[in-house]
Amino acid sequence: MTALAPAPAAPEKPCPPQDRPGKGPWFFRKGGGAGKTMTGGWLAYLILGFALLISAFPFYWTIVAASRSNADLAQVPPSLLPGPNLMKNFEAVLEEADIGKALLNSLIVSGAITVGTVLSCTLAGFAFAKLKFRGRGALLTLTIGTMMIPPQLGVIPLFMLIAELQWVNQLQAVILPGLVSAFGVFFMRQYLIQSLPDELIEAARMDGASTSRIFWSIVIPIARPGMAVLGMLTFMTAWNDFFWPVIALSSQEPTVQVALRQLGGGYVNDQSVIMAGTLLGTLPVLLVFGLLGRQIVGGIMQGAVKG
Repeated sequence: MTALAPAPAAPEKPCPPQDRPGKGPWFFRKGGGAGKTMTGGWLAYLILGFALLISAFPFYWTIVAASRSNADLAQVPPSLLPGPNLMKNFEAVLEEADIGKALLNSLIVSGAITVGTVLSCTLAGFAFAKLKFRGRGALLTLTIGTMMIPPQLGVIPLFMLIAELQWVNQLQAVILPGLVSAFGVFFMRQYLIQSLPDELIEAARMDGASTSRIFWSIVIPIARPGMAVLGMLTFMTAWNDFFWPVIALSSQEPTVQVALRQLGGGYVNDQSVIMAGTLLGTLPVLLVFGLLGRQIVGGIMQGAVKG
């Protein structure tokens, strides 16, 4: 009996080559496989550097303009280096406007609006995201629909209301209308839908926790990254607001943006003094972002990983 010859073995498929440093798309370089860090290529750094230059140049020009005279700014081409008149222009700002009181008022207004907006929008976002009640969809649609209404349409009735309450030229006239925003409600709702598991709420209810206890003990810690982002956006919006404060407040109780309107008056506007006041009004915002920027970015990344 003749023995059968064994069947030939199938040819082995070549394993796909591992990523090596320097390989990959032409705008970045990958690391050497799983667990390796992806590093940027020269084009990625070139684009980032160009974007940084474009973003930082307006602030640098503010410093240059604030440190020079109005005649220097009128030269063609203007100088791109800082000048010796920075302190002189700061003194002119303090003489023409009560910038110290304006900074304090802006800090009070922006801080109160930020705290109120973050708390109220987080509470409303939690209700729209995780609580079931009659009319939830209609109320959410109505809330989002208010974002389509130009704020200028509500100026006249709002001013009539604060005049009736005798709040004209008082800070509460600027604070109270900004304590909640439709964007903040929608933002926190979307964040909590993705970051807050329903099972966690059900487990808390089985343990006997009330809705308020769930909000303060579970929702707030989970929503902290989103609250930080919303707080930073709200603070910057309230700090830079000009339209409503210039209507509701006067030069006796100004915010920073209202006080800047008083600078550089005359037949020819003194742009160097205006830029010096703008620089003083910008520094607190940069300070807040410098102190909280790392926590905000870290919170965003933490929330992205959890989601």
